[in-house]
Amino acid sequence: MTKQAAPSSTASPLPTPSLRRRLACWLYEGVLLFGVVFVASLLFSVVTQTRHGLQNRPELQAFLFLLLGLYFTWCWTHSHTLPMRTWHIRIQGPDGRAPSPGRALRRYLLSWIWLLPPLALGSLLALPGGQLLALTLGWVGCWAALSYLHPKRQFWHDAWAGTELVFDPSQPGKAGRGRKS
Repeated sequence: MTKQAAPSSTASPLPTPSLRRRLACWLYEGVLLFGVVFVASLLFSVVTQTRHGLQNRPELQAFLFLLLGLYFTWCWTHSHTLPMRTWHIRIQGPDGRAPSPGRALRRYLLSWIWLLPPLALGSLLALPGGQLLALTLGWVGCWAALSYLHPKRQFWHDAWAGTELVFDPSQPGKAGRGRKS
């Protein structure tokens, strides 16, 4: 039995998904995570007997950060999350395989660049909710558009983590069947 060579890191046979497809997946991920965070926060409140929203806030934030880290690291070491599968997007390391746990964890930590800069600036300037939302959406748009400066149109946190997103139409999913986006 002959062993197949792993795809090279310089020329992936699968194309990078369009920015539109990746952002649609990102939005879907946010909708699903809202439910996960809601249930996890509720369980945390019950277990810690939290009676007020500001009580145990740092502990809740740390718990959610760790929970999301576990979720994404586990999913990415298996090539995708549910929204990625739906949008036919697969994550891979330089060898064309699912990233290692260390690489997936690095990607998780680097992916916070989508939210931390505007949230830090908003906190520093004490921006009200509407302005913070506008700042965050503006930053997300700019960060996403910066992928056009990458030679393979990858997000920069993927490049820094040594991962890449590829469009894999052979992957089961529902969105975009029969259409290119």
